[in-house]
Amino acid sequence: MPPFSFFSTMHRILVTNDDGIESEGIQVLAEALSGLGSVTLAAPTSDMTAVSHSITLNRPLRVEQRGNGRYAIDGTPTDCVAMAVNLIMKAAPPTLVVSGINKGANLGDDVHYSGTVAGAVEATMYQIPAIAVSLAGRDNYCFEPAAEIARQVAIKVLEQGLPRGTLLNVNVP
Repeated sequence: MPPFSFFSTMHRILVTNDDGIESEGIQVLAEALSGLGSVTLAAPTSDMTAVSHSITLNRPLRVEQRGNGRYAIDGTPTDCVAMAVNLIMKAAPPTLVVSGINKGANLGDDVHYSGTVAGAVEATMYQIPAIAVSLAGRDNYCFEPAAEIARQVAIKVLEQGLPRGTLLNVNVP
């Protein structure tokens, strides 16, 4: 689908996750969102699954640029959103944060432990609309359909907004 000209110049989308900067889910998600605006990736250097909304306090965080608009941060998803908003994207903060695509659903009690959801929660603390995207399953993940759903949800959020302090937790079957 061709990009919307309305989106390509106005929106700055931050993409994060808890599976790490090199995960397939974040790569497919960033590609799907690229036609909606400027996409910046800020994600953990390694897998940070189930870290909840923890932050790093006992050491300095390191930010490594891994290409144009791609930043690996040696911290949690919460750290990644905070570093992106306060440092990487400070001059032009994100208008939307999308966290995912997580391997496995984030439902019920899992929401409290999820680093994917925590990335979205952190965005709402900065008054930035946010979406957490997870793909239900246990193996053989096919991220493309989930990325297309995330793209459609992102379009709606960019067009219509969300109430302040609200995030969407999208779980794709």
